[in-house]
Amino acid sequence: MARKLAVIGAGLMGSGIAQVSAQAGWDVVLRDVTDEALARGKGGIEASYEKFVGKGKLDASAAEQALARITTTTDLDAVADADIVVEAVFEKIEVKREIFQALDKIAKDDAVLASNTSAIPITKIAAATSRPERVVGAHFFSPVPMMQLCELVRGYKTSDETLAAAREFAESVGKTCIVVNRDVAGFVTTRLISALVVEAAKLYESGVASAEDIDIACKLGFGHAMGPLATADLTGVDILLHATSNIYTESQDEKFAPPELMRRMVDAGDIGRKSGQGFYAH
Repeated sequence: MARKLAVIGAGLMGSGIAQVSAQAGWDVVLRDVTDEALARGKGGIEASYEKFVGKGKLDASAAEQALARITTTTDLDAVADADIVVEAVFEKIEVKREIFQALDKIAKDDAVLASNTSAIPITKIAAATSRPERVVGAHFFSPVPMMQLCELVRGYKTSDETLAAAREFAESVGKTCIVVNRDVAGFVTTRLISALVVEAAKLYESGVASAEDIDIACKLGFGHAMGPLATADLTGVDILLHATSNIYTESQDEKFAPPELMRRMVDAGDIGRKSGQGFYAH
């Protein structure tokens, strides 16, 4: 029997998770609130499969079969028979809690309810349900088809069984997992990149070195594929400001306090690649 996955949110992350899962043989239902969002998400998946086929990394018939395994819907009730549900909506605790409250009523009793959050404590999300032991963090990385890492996060009440099922799912779609045993804000990866981006932005803000030179130092000195300021531009300065502010609020640790420069850049709309200007011109 084919395993069934439900993905809530057809944005970049949600559609990426749907894409790799369908390719790995999962039956996927992709849910969003509008038909336009679903059409965009499905179109992105199609284009991505075509690219892989064009590069000879995926067989055309395999791509066709994978695409046929994805159904789209605006109806949240469609998750009722899913073995795994992955939420990939906007990074706002209120939005996520509302979704999990609804999932709690709809999803089958033994379903794994996973959140793709990168910084919000899983315990806070799980508390919106009557089954916090079935809730886990499954933080995929963008772009999902290319990035191998999945960060699994244990909430305060997440059971061993739920964590094991989440690992089995992530590994079945080709990911390598790390486990975050304590549900700290920002987990492992967002804490590390936030601390690095904040320090890099402070060095740049105070005129210690240029953005280019700070990034070159991290690439050549530490073997990073991309420097922290180029990463901020790619991810979105606004997204990283939001993440670092979240971590700072939770931890009260000064190293996560975002510098004024990042706030002003966001105020001005210089948020990176998507706006054409960030730490670099794009």
